[in-house]
Amino acid sequence: METVLAPPPPVLLPISGSPVGFPVRRVYCVGRNYAAHAIEMGHDPEREPPFFFQKNPDNLLPPGQDFPYPPLSSDVHHEVELIVAMRGGGADIPVQEAPDHIFGYGVGIDFTRRDLQAEAKKAGKPWTAAKAFEHSAPVSAIAPVTAVGHPANGNIWLKVNGELRQQGDLGQMIWKVPEIIAELSRMFTLAPGDVIMTGTPSGVGPVVRGDVVTCGIDGVAALSVKVI
Repeated sequence: METVLAPPPPVLLPISGSPVGFPVRRVYCVGRNYAAHAIEMGHDPEREPPFFFQKNPDNLLPPGQDFPYPPLSSDVHHEVELIVAMRGGGADIPVQEAPDHIFGYGVGIDFTRRDLQAEAKKAGKPWTAAKAFEHSAPVSAIAPVTAVGHPANGNIWLKVNGELRQQGDLGQMIWKVPEIIAELSRMFTLAPGDVIMTGTPSGVGPVVRGDVVTCGIDGVAALSVKVI
């Protein structure tokens, strides 16, 4: 069928060591998935069922681009996260089969308009304006499973202007990646091209224009982005 408007171009993420891109379908995010971060945000770190929110595919900012500080906020926080890129999908995926659906991994930053999020929480409203704004998720190239395996442990870190702000280990995730996929697939039908942001360790904090934010997951990926 012809379209009345030109369809938007696909959102493509680079793949390490490959000339082809990874096409993004949806972006799912896991909230409060590290106990220390749950505590610093004022919540009980007990292993309650995970909760999810979404960003839009075109909120992803590929590597090599600057992050423009968003309007309507004076308190934008960094949150470094492991990124999971899906090559398969389905509904009600068993935990033990979840790794078979993963194409690869990367590192990303869930930038959050914390002041807008606080207002939304207080009013019992959705977080969309705080989370799903333009360029709110800088991401690295995707490292295929064939190159990095399935990292269950490993140092995850973030620095601002060379100062260490966040550091943790993937093994500290309350809900592990296969469990996240299984739980998410109970609520949504996952598909190739879906991207999952798996939560952040403690140490989240503000950025300002001019900051250079670097982050990484040892043995997986690294990323650097300037706030403009």
